[in-house]
Amino acid sequence: MAAEVVVVGSCMTDLVSLTTRLPKAGETILGHKFFVGFGGKGANQCVQSARLGAKTSLICKVGNDSFGNDYVDNLKKNSISTAFVGQTADAATGTASIIVNSEGQNVIVIVPGANLLLNFEDLKRASDVICKAKVVVCQLEITPAVSLEALKMARASGVKTLFNPAPALADLDPQFYTYSDIFCCNETEGTHRTPVSCFLNAVRKLLCLDYASGLAKWCNGSHFGAEILTGIPVGNLEDAEKVGRMLLERGCKLVIVTLGAEGCMMISGDEPIPKHVPAGKVRAVDTTGAGDSFVGALAFYLAYYPKLSMEEMIRKSNCVASVSVQAPGTQSSYPYRKDLPQDLF
Repeated sequence: MAAEVVVVGSCMTDLVSLTTRLPKAGETILGHKFFVGFGGKGANQCVQSARLGAKTSLICKVGNDSFGNDYVDNLKKNSISTAFVGQTADAATGTASIIVNSEGQNVIVIVPGANLLLNFEDLKRASDVICKAKVVVCQLEITPAVSLEALKMARASGVKTLFNPAPALADLDPQFYTYSDIFCCNETEGTHRTPVSCFLNAVRKLLCLDYASGLAKWCNGSHFGAEILTGIPVGNLEDAEKVGRMLLERGCKLVIVTLGAEGCMMISGDEPIPKHVPAGKVRAVDTTGAGDSFVGALAFYLAYYPKLSMEEMIRKSNCVASVSVQAPGTQSSYPYRKDLPQDLF
């Protein structure tokens, strides 16, 4: 059976060291904790969608190394098809090496590695799964032209396209607007922030926030992203409405802009009056990757509950993301269908 949700995107291995202070140039210091995590926007979104019950396939590229092998195993454990997870000897698996001191200050080295080697030939090999999907999801942590080509292939076959413009680009190819059925500016990892920026929220121990406040943290990047894309800073609902209208003018069919504590704003060509979808409130432990949880959930609802209104899909996706912030970690915090209220399904 063909995958219903196909994600074209990135895989990153996060290597995090905690220390009392940051080392000086040429200095070796002692750390007190180290941990490895699975990240990357593409993989994160695919994992969340799969855990809700979607039949998924991830199109990505990792290195022919231990990190790559571990990542493939991780995807299989999450019941994600790895038929189009390529392994290359020409680059290492993408990594983010992070050192964080006791005050939350950090130094980060991002090496995209194999992510940037995903190419048009890889998409051609996966054309059958792309064209038979119900939803194709793309972001900007791989070569943008490859993401755009995936959207074009999906659109040509009548497949719904969900595009998450993060990290945001000021000179985004205008074709992204017209080939995206849903243009979702709501990721923590948006704009100039690193793919693991929200991983640091946990390290900094941003504990005991209500979910609305947590949303303000993980959506902060999308506010900057909207500003990078449109020149309009987003600080409230009215700003989001201006962004939404501008993106519609550029060719988007439907735009979602997040508003942190105020939830989300959606606007479409069919319904030009903006709709505000409020966020629920929970006690947040770790807001890492909540934005990817939202996008993965939205892809699931688009594929499996197409008759729901978009407003209801957003509400349910917010509920899924709210569960993810109540547990530590990124993919490790993403809920399974069996652990969620059944009125979400």
